[in-house]
Order: sequence, then C-alpha cells, then structure tokens
Amino acid sequence: MIDFFLEKAALGQMETEIHFFAYEDLYILFDVNSGSVHILDELMWSVLESLKNSSGNEKLFRNQLEKYSNEVVDEALHELYSLIEEGTLFGTSTISEENAASKLENVIKSLCLHISHDCNLACSYCFAGKGSFGGPKNNMSLEVGKRALDFLIDSSGNRPTCEVDFFGGEPLLNWDTVKKLVAYGKQKASPRGKIFRFTLTTNGLLLNQEKEEFLNRENISVVLSIDGRKAIHDKMRPVPSGEGSYDLISPKIKSLVNSRKGENYYVRGTFTRNNLDFAEDVLFLVHEGYTEISLEPVVANSNEEFAFQEEDKERLRHEYARLAREYLNRKAAGRPFNFFHYNVDLERGPCLPKRLTGCGAGFQYLAVTPEGDLYPCHQFVGREEYRLGDLFQGIVNSGLVEAFKKAHVYNKEECKICWVRFLCSGGCHANAAANNGTIEKPYQMGCFLQKVRLEAAIYLYVSERVGYEGNRT
Repeated sequence: MIDFFLEKAALGQMETEIHFFAYEDLYILFDVNSGSVHILDELMWSVLESLKNSSGNEKLFRNQLEKYSNEVVDEALHELYSLIEEGTLFGTSTISEENAASKLENVIKSLCLHISHDCNLACSYCFAGKGSFGGPKNNMSLEVGKRALDFLIDSSGNRPTCEVDFFGGEPLLNWDTVKKLVAYGKQKASPRGKIFRFTLTTNGLLLNQEKEEFLNRENISVVLSIDGRKAIHDKMRPVPSGEGSYDLISPKIKSLVNSRKGENYYVRGTFTRNNLDFAEDVLFLVHEGYTEISLEPVVANSNEEFAFQEEDKERLRHEYARLAREYLNRKAAGRPFNFFHYNVDLERGPCLPKRLTGCGAGFQYLAVTPEGDLYPCHQFVGREEYRLGDLFQGIVNSGLVEAFKKAHVYNKEECKICWVRFLCSGGCHANAAANNGTIEKPYQMGCFLQKVRLEAAIYLYVSERVGYEGNRT
C-alpha cells in the first residue's frame, strides 16, 4: 500500500493529481480528477506533506514523521487508501487527453453583439480603446443585428437556447436597435423551437424609467459596471471631461436593481493596484444594497501604474481570504451576498467541454462587430490576425477555429500539471494572447489569482457544509 503513495510521490503526482492546503481553521484536500474534497486532521496533513517531500524514498518519508509511530502512520495510509478505492482520491479523469478535442462541438452557443463602438465614459483601464476598439466610432445597424441573430439560430444546432449579450462600448447609445432586436429574436426563435436569452452590459449613465421597464418586461439580465467606493470608481471611470461618474450612475443602477427585486443582475467592477484593499470595495457594494457582485482584477501591461506587480501577490491573497471570512460571517448573520468568483459547484460542476476550454471562445462563443465581422471574443475585436470571418461570408478562417478548439488544458504545458485545470479551464485566451503573444501559454498573474480564488471558494464550500468551526475528521 505504501508503495502506491511512494510511486505517486516519485512521479510528482502528489502535486498534479491532488492539492492539499491549509485555510483558516481547516486542512483541505482536493482531488483534481474526481473533484472530491476531504477535510484532514493534523496527522493526515503531516502524512501527505511528508509523502510530497519524500521523492518516493520511504526512509525519508518515515524520518519526517518520527513523532508518530509506524503503526499510526500506517493506519493513516490505510485510511487514505480507502479513499482511493472509492474513487475520491487520485481519481481518474472522466475524459482523456486523446478524446478531448472530439468532445468540443462546433456549435455556436452565444454571441457578444457589439451594438455600439462608442462610449460615454473614459475608463483608464479600458481594453476597448474608449469604446471604439481602435477603429471608428459607430453603431450596429438593425440589418447587421438581425443577420447576427439569424446566424446564431442557424449555427446553434439542437440547442434550445441562444444567448446574446448586448455589449459595447456602451450599448445604451444604440438603444432603439437593442429594442428592435429583442423583438426580432423572439419572432424568429419561436418557429425554430428556440428561445433567446439576452444580457445587456452597461455603465448605467443612460438608464431611465423607460429602459428599466423594458429590461424588466423582457427579462433581460443586466451587468452593471461599478468599481466600488466613490473615490476608487471616480479615479478609474470618469466621464470624458475628467469628472467622476459615480454620483451620476449610482442612483440609476440602484433604481434598476430595486425594480427587479434584486434579481437577474450583477454589479461588475474592476480593481487595480490603486485599491489592493479591494475587499473594502466589495463590502461597500454590499452595504449599498447589492447582493450579486463580481469584482475582476485588472489585466494590463506591467508598465501601467495601475497594473499588478509581483510584490502585490501576498496582499491580493490576503484580501481574498479576508473577503472569504466576511462572506461566512455575513451569511451566518443572515445577511448573505454572492461573490461571483466564489461560486464553485463541486458536486455537479460544469460540463466536460467547459472544464477543458472555459467559455468556448472561437468556436462556441463569438463576438460580432458593428460591421458584422466575427472574432473569437470581445477582447480580440480589432486584432486583424484574430478575425474569423463575417456574417456575410461566414467563418472563413477555419484554421483559427481549430487553434482555439485545441487550446484546451491538455495542450497547455503549464495547465496539464496544474491542480486547477478542470476548474479554471486554462484561463482566458485573450489575456494569454495579450501577455504572451499566444493563446497556448496562460497569463501567469491570472493563474495565480485563479488559484487564490479557488482555494477560498473550496474553503467556503467545505465550511458551509461542516460549520464555520470546521469539524475536522
């Protein structure tokens, strides 16, 4: 029995097939392939640590555990081996490297419609060239929008649901077209046995009662951009004149959220090096009455003053841990909130293709420009080398489609040996390309943040099931 564990240690699989970590009051073991989670006592933790550091040498393994008798250690190994027999430790993957690509269908599930390449804000960290994506400012015509919806219906195979995000720039600058496309989508989908699920991402400046009523009546999900505390928000998200936008958007966003009884929305912000204490911004948003919150780390060139640096990593780790504690405390007090990055369902989890490739950019998820050009996602728009085709000729760059299909976790060297591979799915392709010049090498700061967030999410998953005190077994 011990030979099994020593072999795993010798092959380095104590780090690639399982991940064990200490978090607050718990020792936690996560099995990568099965997705199982176990709570460890101090003995089990010590045994696993010693195995990992043994290089497969039994004498070295035993020497590190000299405070325990061999009988006690062997009993712990026996208990661990029983988990192997039940498939929850060193489990086998439900999908192999050989058949990974065959599981990825060329079925378009969703489109990001760039309904407007213009914006009424001037955000410092904007990846979209202040809304124009490096090109001329313009809006999508109704004709192009209709063609996009037709393309999605025709390309969606047997999927009953077609997903569309009205995006920009600022989509409310082209509001009349948004309304007409919602009506057109309903009209065209029904005869084909499909429905459209619409989302709109907005900075909130142009929200009013008429838009509020329409969005609610049509059951359109909304993503509302707000960065947190007024000073933080205003520094990074000014209007073009340079003045802050917080006081302009806050009452409008609150009105919309309240009008739908706090459902079917996310407030979505970005944090930067200017607010490494970003947990304060999440808690500020909670205090303001928002319960559905996503706060994303900025992705920027390292020479930008607001970009994260290597020396920021421990502070970022600390803030995510602090946020996890506050999450539990508020839930225990009957005042819960939902933080997007802590939503990890380890019991059901995403489907297998999603575990391999995440969002499916480039072959299941596409972005459409106002002119009708097709790109793998909204963050690639304007980069000609990533143009896939257009709504009039269809996808003509099939080689690029295949490149995105193949950019799954089994084809990325760093991902193949990473414990989060089936939870983060290899990370964001756009961030990888922007930082490394290729979609096949993940963005390293993004990898670090994924691991930190997922440790927090797993800790919360466990804590909510065993009690905050973490009754170790």
